Amino acid sequence: MSNPDEVPRNEPQRDELPRNELLRIEGIRKTFPGVVALDGVDFDLRRGEVHVLLGENGAGKSTLIKMLSGAYRPDAGRIVVGGEEVRIHGAQDSERLGIATIYQEFNLVPDLTVAENIFLGRQPRRFGLIDRKRMEADAAALLERVGVNVSPHARVRELGIARLQMVEIAKALSLNASVLIMDEPTAVLTSEEVDKLFAIVRRLREDGVGIVFITHHLEEIAALGDRVTVIRDGRSVGRVPASTPEDELVRLMVGRSIEAQYPRERPGTGEALGSGALGSGAPHTEALLKVEGLTRDGVFHDVSFEVRAGEVVGVAGLVGAGRTEVVRAVFGADPYDKGLVKVAGAELRRHDVNAAMRAGIGLVPEDRKGQGLVLDASVAENLGLVTLRGATRGGFVDLKGQHEAAARIAEQLGVRMAGLHQHVRTLSGGNQQKVVIGKWLLADTKVLILDEPTRGIDVGAKVEIYQLINELTAAGAAVLMISSDLPEVLGMSDRVLVMAQGRIAGELPAAEATQDAVMALAVGTPTSASESATEKTDQTEVEAPRGH
Repeated sequence: MSNPDEVPRNEPQRDELPRNELLRIEGIRKTFPGVVALDGVDFDLRRGEVHVLLGENGAGKSTLIKMLSGAYRPDAGRIVVGGEEVRIHGAQDSERLGIATIYQEFNLVPDLTVAENIFLGRQPRRFGLIDRKRMEADAAALLERVGVNVSPHARVRELGIARLQMVEIAKALSLNASVLIMDEPTAVLTSEEVDKLFAIVRRLREDGVGIVFITHHLEEIAALGDRVTVIRDGRSVGRVPASTPEDELVRLMVGRSIEAQYPRERPGTGEALGSGALGSGAPHTEALLKVEGLTRDGVFHDVSFEVRAGEVVGVAGLVGAGRTEVVRAVFGADPYDKGLVKVAGAELRRHDVNAAMRAGIGLVPEDRKGQGLVLDASVAENLGLVTLRGATRGGFVDLKGQHEAAARIAEQLGVRMAGLHQHVRTLSGGNQQKVVIGKWLLADTKVLILDEPTRGIDVGAKVEIYQLINELTAAGAAVLMISSDLPEVLGMSDRVLVMAQGRIAGELPAAEATQDAVMALAVGTPTSASESATEKTDQTEVEAPRGH
């Protein structure tokens, strides 16, 4: 009698196993209605190596790992694990084969504790009951292994993004997998947390675990990887050593060379701001956004700044400095106790998103999937979210006008999709971000707030977003950009505001904004570049922001 727990397999034909090979994928093809996601992908993983899977958003990386985790089944090709061809019909099959996956989007239950999430569905039992004492002790050991100070008793909803990521890693380690797939694990981590993660990965590699590592941060490849497989347009187009120069990796990814990683076109540099699809214009000096004395007790205090038309103002700082909290208050999403916000000289009513939107403020949030999109709605519906009320007359929506406007902006932004009817959930991260930005462009936004605008986006899509920022400011808009990617802030900002412990610690013009100067303000250390800075506060337990 067959074992009901046995992983489904094809005819029992065992391959001659190459030295140290854990996993092999041959000629994998996968199609969805109107889309060829994978078209003949080859990949292999050896014991004790970090094999980087590299490609643009939409290249097919996520589809490939979902096949290994059992979410999708291939239309053609084969998957070989331990020398034997297998069919993976679900997550349990994948786990029994020794494959664990850490997804870019968290797969945790908010109302359960950390320990309950780590061992969800696999709780240790004693006399038929869940052994909570053992479960929490095992969870504590795993959390200590990943170097995160989190109580096993804590509710997941109480944790910040970085700690949620480390809980996901602890959960994967609890499976004792021989193959570990990590999809953008460093996207939300600080430099210190990335160093801890890399130390964990290196220990796992020494223990013989094979690691599939997906990242958009090219500098991580040489630091951690052994080999790189590049996927472009659903095909594997190259397998190269991890020491391959970054410009060659970019060329393999996007099929062309990218000359400037941060192509900011600043007023006064002698370079034209351009006459892109969103219009053209000369540099402006009008303060479109003015924030005065914004205070929320215990969160941020006496925050004042302005953003002028045609300008990009970057906001840098350490994790927990209050950057996101301030811009959410400016947008009206969160309350504040004192201060005021003005747009084009007119004061906004506090804690009123509709008032902010009518005044011309748009917010592209840090969590684009949770807060910026309706994932099960179409591209057209998402693009029309902000303008829906204005397109409604007598209870009827001008669907034709909305559709035409959505088609125009989608083409303008180069959204890669099967059509406007496609669910936005199925788009790549870069194209989802274009949709989030596109809905504000349709609303003729004067002040666009970008919170982590390129998180989880490949280098090619990043440059497209940066060019879009150039076109917005050329058309006279003002951009306020928060980013934990310090080189991005320095490369794309005309001025940099540095926050520390809920206050503006200083302001630096582009010419004086260096990583050292920003970090000195972020940790409260005086430097010659920051003598004119506003009040600074000391910080303890400093975590350096991520620099790429």
